[in-house]
Amino acid sequence: MVALAPAPDFFDRAAAQQPPPGFDVMPLNFGFLGINGPVFKRIDEDGRVIFGCRIMPSMCNPMGVSHGGWLATMIDIVLPLTVRLTDPDFFERFLMTVSLNIDYLAGPKEGEWLEGTARILRKTKRLLFIDGTLTVGDETVTRASGIFRVGPPAPPLGT
Repeated sequence: MVALAPAPDFFDRAAAQQPPPGFDVMPLNFGFLGINGPVFKRIDEDGRVIFGCRIMPSMCNPMGVSHGGWLATMIDIVLPLTVRLTDPDFFERFLMTVSLNIDYLAGPKEGEWLEGTARILRKTKRLLFIDGTLTVGDETVTRASGIFRVGPPAPPLGT
C-alpha cells in the first residue's frame, strides 16, 4: 500500500460542514478524499449505514449546484463502503469499481446536506452488485447501481 499524507486542512473543512447530530467524519483524510472531502457517516438503530456531506462551494458548478462529478464520487463511496462497514467478509477488503451506472435526478444546491444509502443486491466469490441513492431531505437526487470486484486487503475503516 502507498503511504499518503493527510490533507492539512481536512479537519477544518470537516468542522465547517456542520453535520447533523449523529454523523461522524470518516477517517479518509488523505489522497483524493482528503482533498475533496470530507464524508461523514452514522449508523441508524437498524444498523443501516448513512453517509453524508454538506454541499460546499468547491463541490459546485458555476450555477451553485453540486457538480455531477462530486455526486458520482459520493455514490462511488456510498456503495462499496456500505458493504465494507456492514459485511464482516469485507471489513478489510478493497472493493474496486467495475461498473457504475448513475441517474442524476436533481441538483443539490450549495449548503444542502446530502445523504447516501446502499444495499447489496447480490454477492459472488469475486463480485458485488450494489445499488443506492443520494437524497436531500425526502428528495432522491441521484440513484445508482454498481458492480465491484473484491480486491486486495485494505486497512480497516473503523465503525
